[in-house]
Amino acid sequence: MSTIICGVDNRNIVGIRVRQARMAAKQRITQKELVARLQVLGIMIDQSGLSKIENGQRPVSDIEVVALAKALEVSPMSLLQESEDLQKSEADKD
Repeated sequence: MSTIICGVDNRNIVGIRVRQARMAAKQRITQKELVARLQVLGIMIDQSGLSKIENGQRPVSDIEVVALAKALEVSPMSLLQESEDLQKSEADKD
């Protein structure tokens, strides 16, 4: 069962940052590679779930944020900072 937050289409602010970190890595990390890294860390997210996270369609738990950061070799805080892309998309809705 998922939680629905009234008036909020985007279920996370982490997804955009995850995609940015994957693409910015010295050797670009594919979704499949990130899923494998997460599985080694004990986080079972499939490629479809990761895609939903990156598209803001799936919420992310605190444990998942920490694991994503570790797998991407970035700080958890860097994944939690609101991105300009998200701010821009929210401003476009107004």
